[in-house]
Amino acid sequence: MEDVKGRTAFITGGARGIGLGIGRAFARAGMKLAIADIDPDSLAAAKSELAKLTAVETFNLDVRDREAYARVADEAEARLGPVSILCNNAGVAAATRLTYEFWDWMLGINLNGVINGIQTFLPRMLERGGGGHIVNTASGAGLAAEGSGLMYNTSKFAVVGMSESLRRDLEPKQIGVTVLCPGPVGTNIVGNSRITQPAARNAEEAKTWEAITEQVTAVLARGVAPDKVGEMVLAAVKENRLYVHTDRVMEKYIKARTKALLDALPPAK
Repeated sequence: MEDVKGRTAFITGGARGIGLGIGRAFARAGMKLAIADIDPDSLAAAKSELAKLTAVETFNLDVRDREAYARVADEAEARLGPVSILCNNAGVAAATRLTYEFWDWMLGINLNGVINGIQTFLPRMLERGGGGHIVNTASGAGLAAEGSGLMYNTSKFAVVGMSESLRRDLEPKQIGVTVLCPGPVGTNIVGNSRITQPAARNAEEAKTWEAITEQVTAVLARGVAPDKVGEMVLAAVKENRLYVHTDRVMEKYIKARTKALLDALPPAK
C-alpha cells in the first residue's frame, strides 16, 4: 500500500509506547488516526500532540470488550471515514503466576484483543473493497521461547501464526498483513500492564513484581526508540512486508529453533 495519505488508521494501545510511535509515523505520512487506549490521561496527551499533524480521534477501549469494540469502530468511521489500516497493538507483559486468572488476562489482551480487532474491522474492509492492511504486534518472543515467560510466549506465538495464516488468506483480497516482532523497545509496557493485571496475593509477591518491573523496564530503556519502530511499521505497510524485526536480538534463538525443527524431521527417503 504505497499510497497511504488520507487513509484512516485505527491503532489500539495507541496512546503510549510503540502504538504512539506508530501514530506519529502515520500522522507524518498524512493518515487520519483513530487512537484507542485504556488510559484516559495518555489518550488526552496523544490527541493534543497528534492533532497538530492530522485529524485524530481518541477512544477509551478495553480490547477484550467486543461490544465496546464494535461501538468504537462505528464512532471512529463516522468521524474519520472507513478504516483501511488496522494496528492491533495493545498488549501486556508482566510477571505472572500459573492460574486461570492470569491466563485469561494475558490471552484476553494479547491474543483475543487481536482477534477482536480483526473480527471487528476485517469484514468491513472486505465488504468495501479497495484494499487495506493489518498490523499485528507480536514479539520476538513469538518466534522462539527465549525466556519471556510461558504465558507471554504463548500469546505471542499465537499472534505470529495467526498473522502468517491471515496474510495467505487475504492476499487475493489486496489486504496486506504485517506482524511486528520487536525486541527491546524503550517503553513502560511492564509498568503500564499493572493497570489491568490481577492483584498480588500478598505484600511479598507485590514486592517481587515491583523488582521485576524495575529490572525489565531498565533493559527496555536501552532498546530501540518507539518512534523508530513506528517508522519501521510505516515502511512495512507501504512495502507490504510480513515481518518487522526491530533488531537482531532474536537471531541466535531463531536459528536454534529452526535447526531443532529441521533436525527432528524423519530422514529423507
